[in-house]
This record gives sequence, C-alpha cells and structure tokens, in this order.
Amino acid sequence: MKKILAVILASVMALSLCACSNAKAGDKKTFTVGFDAEFPPYGYMDEAGNYVGFDLDLAQEVCNRRGWELVKQPIDWDAKDMELSSGSIDCIWNGFTINGREDDYTFSVPYVDNSQVYVVKSGSDIKSEADLAGKIVGVQADSSALAALEDEEGKADVAATFADLVQFADYNTGFMNLESGAIDVLAMDIGVANYEIAGRNGGYEILADQLATEQYGVGFLKGNTELRDQVEATLLEMAADGTVNKIAEKYEDFGLVESLCLEGTK
Repeated sequence: MKKILAVILASVMALSLCACSNAKAGDKKTFTVGFDAEFPPYGYMDEAGNYVGFDLDLAQEVCNRRGWELVKQPIDWDAKDMELSSGSIDCIWNGFTINGREDDYTFSVPYVDNSQVYVVKSGSDIKSEADLAGKIVGVQADSSALAALEDEEGKADVAATFADLVQFADYNTGFMNLESGAIDVLAMDIGVANYEIAGRNGGYEILADQLATEQYGVGFLKGNTELRDQVEATLLEMAADGTVNKIAEKYEDFGLVESLCLEGTK
C-alpha cells in the first residue's frame, strides 16, 4: 500500500510540475508603461476614450516585435518615482527628459530632441523673456520647465523676477488659467504647446525665447539594464528600418519627425 501511495504521489507531483512548466511557457510577458495621460502628443486620451500618442505607439511596436503584451498605465506625474520603485510600472515612457536625471534612472538612448518654451495669449504685451518680470507664470508640477526655472545654472534668475510661479497638475488646467487671465504665461514642452494651441484653434503664441533644450528617453528603475537593453535594441531596430519615422509622421503637426534624434531616423 505504501508503494502504491508513493507511486500515486510521485505521479501527481510530476503532473503538477508539468502543468506549472506549461503555464510558465505559455505566459506572455506584460510590459507596463507609465505615462501622463494629459501629455499630448506623447500620451493622452482621444475623443473615443482610448489612450494614444507617439510614445505609446512606439511602445506598442516594441511589444509587437518582442511578443509582449503592452499595458498602458496612466499615472500622476509627481508620483512616477513611487510607481516605478514599487514595480507598478516597468518604465516611464512619456516625453521623459534625460537631462539632469541621469543619476536617478537607467535611460535608453535619447530618441527626441525637445525644448521648453513660453506660451502667451495672442496679442499679449509679453514679447520676450525680458517682459516676464512682474508676471504670473504657470508650469506643470515636477516638469522639465519647472526644473529649468529652479535651476541656478538655468533660468532661476529669470524666475526670480516673476510676480509668482504657479504649479498645475496638468496642462489643461494651465491653459484654462491662461485663458481666464489668472496667469500671464505658461511654460511647457514645445510639442505639447503645439498640440494644445492647434486643438484650441489658435489664440496663443509661443515666444521665440526658450527656457531650455533637452532630450527624451525611456526611463527604467536604476540598475535595470536588462529590460532597458531589450527595449533599446528593438527601438534602434525600428529606427533603422524606418518604423520610428513612420509613426512620427502621424504627429507631424507637432514637428516630431524633425525632433527625432535616433540614428537612422529623419
């Protein structure tokens, strides 16, 4: 009886191990991208309620080629570090500035050259950066524009002349305040500025003076070079075969093709 029970137990264990092995082999890797859902054209919600954008399109193509399932995870931008460190997301892919953050994340190679600009209402008496003294300037919390305005080696001296520097959770709120006159200027990414201005049928202008120039990359948890290398290799492959350019052309109203900086693009 003991021998019979031993044989039965061994058979059950073998079947269980086989089932686990098959389940593991059949699992499809998920790739969870954290993004700001109000940061067009890189990541945003369209009129149909779908999350779309240039960065999400790139991520989808990476997943298609690697056999992964893409999970689009909208996040509060000021909580991005917590989301990444907790494992809730695998990366931050959403017009994410590399400059000044090199020691905080493991980044892919840069794929977009970007700049930070000032937006004013059409007809404003603000024509240049010199006119910002005594004005109320709005900016997104934890954004690159805010970092530039707080940087002693950047535009901190300019920000010191403002009447006030107001932070908003998202750019839609910022534009609402600009429209109402609650603020005089909105500091932001040029790609998002172009998108917002086009979507509001004009009525706004971008000043020629810029806050800063920067580059975007895909940000991973510090030390996660394995996943970074996988994504980066596929992204470079997409640049070489023209796929990145093709995706960028969908958003040409925002000058994305001209902003690409991966080898093989443009």
